[in-house]
Parts: sequence; structure tokens; C-alpha cells
Amino acid sequence: MAFNILVADDSATMRVVIKKTVEMAGVPVGEFFDAAHGKEAMEILENKWVDVILSDINMPVMGGMELLSTVKQHEEFRHIPVVFITTESSAARMDEARQLGVDGYVKKPFQPETIKSILYDVLEKAFQHKIETPSQPAADDDGMDF
Repeated sequence: MAFNILVADDSATMRVVIKKTVEMAGVPVGEFFDAAHGKEAMEILENKWVDVILSDINMPVMGGMELLSTVKQHEEFRHIPVVFITTESSAARMDEARQLGVDGYVKKPFQPETIKSILYDVLEKAFQHKIETPSQPAADDDGMDF
């Protein structure tokens, strides 16, 4: 199974580094999507299937915190894991991110193993949540209403 990954960072160089690191980590990727800020990321989400978002916190136009908040409040996108990859180390900012529902956090600079570990962790949790979501009939439910 390959994953579609949205990388949101205002640095084009950092987006390339993140994508290369994900590839070096051996994470199976279907497609990468690039966004220079949160507003571009939201436009991509409206038009493409995305399995996970890797985002910087400090970006122009729409930063990572606003992107996270928007994603988690949006019915169609709230299931998508959001992982911050950032130099931000403020405890208050990380507490804010947790309260908004961030799924993971990686501090720059990072190693391929760190990226691989966090991606598999958040994707496994998202997959389990999808299976447990009651929007589909339960396994013992034949779908007939008698």
C-alpha cells in the first residue's frame, strides 16, 4: 500500500529534503503534493486524496497551527493525520498543537528512521480509526433492517 503525502513548508528546499528523507526511510509513496503554506495545502486537500500531512508550523499566508485547526474542524479531512516537522521547540506551542489535535511531531534536523517511525505510527492509528468508525455497517450487521 502506497501513501499520498502532502508536504507543507514555505521552503522549497526543505520540501525536497523531507520528500527525499521519506523515500530513504522506505515509506511507500504513491504521490507527493507540495504546498508553500497552509492555504495551498487546503486547496490540494479539496482536489486530491491525501493520507498524511507533513507540515511546518511557521509559514506565511496560513501557518501550520491554522492549517491543523482547519483540517481537524473539517468533516471531510479531520481523519487525515497531521505531523509537524519544524524547528519550533516552544513548550507552549507544542501544547497548543496537542490541543488542536496534532498527530505527531518531528524536530528539525531529523533522521530517516524518525520520519519512518512517526509516519507508520500515525498511519496505523488512522487506519485503525477508519476501521472502527461506525459509518460502515458492523461486521455482524447484514445491512437488513427487520
